[in-house]
Amino acid sequence: MSARAQDRFRLRAHATPTKAESGGPKVRQGGRPTLEASEQLGELILDAATDLFLTDGFGATSIEAVAKRVGISKRTFYHRFSGKRALFAAVVHRIIERLRPSGDSRLIEGKDLQEVLERLAALILKAALSPQAIALHRLIVAETARFPELVAVFAREGAAEEATTFIAKALEREMDGSRLRLHDTLFAAQQFLQMVITVPRRRAMGLGKPMNARELTEWPHKVVDLFLRGCRGN
Repeated sequence: MSARAQDRFRLRAHATPTKAESGGPKVRQGGRPTLEASEQLGELILDAATDLFLTDGFGATSIEAVAKRVGISKRTFYHRFSGKRALFAAVVHRIIERLRPSGDSRLIEGKDLQEVLERLAALILKAALSPQAIALHRLIVAETARFPELVAVFAREGAAEEATTFIAKALEREMDGSRLRLHDTLFAAQQFLQMVITVPRRRAMGLGKPMNARELTEWPHKVVDLFLRGCRGN
């Protein structure tokens, strides 16, 4: 059997059941795979790559290992991704997209700045301490010296920039007629973000005792209270 024929066979094996079997959409049984089946195979590749990257690391993960895990040829892989860096970028993008809250302006709605910042802090903390986020951070820290391009890939997704933008907007809205003493809201937002995630994440990675549920629940309020006292000079 040729490599192309093998790929078609494997793709059909990964495809969703036909309408007769499950009531879902039919998958063609020959020729070029349907768009649905192709998208599903792309997700299977990302699932396998995510597991391998986060378990074995970037350096130890090969295209061959990903293709073997999914059951496809390298040629089929390269139809979808140009190489390992592009695959890693797609994995990072999907992880961050699944973790980030909706880009909804209602996140910064509310009359009380403390309430708004606590809401943002709780969302940020939950995302930063998720198992995949912790595993991804471990990978970046462990392999950035050998693969500095990983930092660029991670930074390009803009998760931290998006969070600081939300925080800065909340601060800017309170500047007029308030007691906030800020010359640079973006700088203040960056410091606030680090206050929220640095200690809990370090402890979650084993650099200290992990925070318990009560500590994590109280953390956003404590951070916001300290931050606003500093901004107001009291």
